[in-house]
Amino acid sequence: MDRKWSLVSLCQKAGALVSGEYATMEAIKAGKACLVLLAADASNGTKKRFGDKAGYRGIPVIEIGGRQELGRAIGKGNRTSAAVIDQGFAESIRKKMEEIG
Repeated sequence: MDRKWSLVSLCQKAGALVSGEYATMEAIKAGKACLVLLAADASNGTKKRFGDKAGYRGIPVIEIGGRQELGRAIGKGNRTSAAVIDQGFAESIRKKMEEIG
């Protein structure tokens, strides 16, 4: 598991991540989400819905791997979306993704 997935996994273990479309959307609406992670293979409709909601609230969205990889990293089944609810973890994941490109 590379560094980006290690950070996502650690975030889940620390209780600083919610996953699944419903929980992610609720975190965005409640203003708890600091960063939204979307699977690159999510549908265009899913990407647009989360991009619009998060963008309206000024929450960054990052496409990260596929739904299987995202689910595996957090110890769950396939996931198309997740929200990081801790600012420190959100910044760490964003920085790591910028380094990777």
